[in-house]
Amino acid sequence: MTKNRMEAFSDGVLAIVITIMVLKLEVPNRIELQALTDTLPTLIAYVLSFVYVGIYWANHHHLISAVQSVNGKLLWINLHWIFWMSLIPFGTEWIGYHPDAFAPVFVYGMILLFCALSYYWLQTAVIHINGKDSSIAKSIGKDWKGKGSLIAYALPLSLRSGYLGFLI
Repeated sequence: MTKNRMEAFSDGVLAIVITIMVLKLEVPNRIELQALTDTLPTLIAYVLSFVYVGIYWANHHHLISAVQSVNGKLLWINLHWIFWMSLIPFGTEWIGYHPDAFAPVFVYGMILLFCALSYYWLQTAVIHINGKDSSIAKSIGKDWKGKGSLIAYALPLSLRSGYLGFLI
């Protein structure tokens, strides 16, 4: 399989993810602008998720453009990442309906964490295939931003869920 097919499949899934999210937005049943306040939590969740998916789409495009070849392992790692990305509409809708409840916020955070972990794994696999001296490896470098974002996702989840509750 060529990298173009893998990229096209990933692009298609991400387009469907965004489409599902927008189709889940409910139109207010009143015509006043004030009616939008009822849908504001869902709309904010959609905007944040849309930006999130958009950032991953752009990063994935740049990552895959640097790939010289794909193998079965890379295809499966990419599919693993797509799986977690495909759960974003579920988390977005749930948190949109219940923005102050623990379970939807926790699940949404877990989905985002696993998206980040699986993308880090994908990025590591691409570097491994292309070599540590490749342009993509040099471009990513030590990836402090990526590692920092993993911590930023994991820390609040662990604090909130009680795993590190002794710290607060």
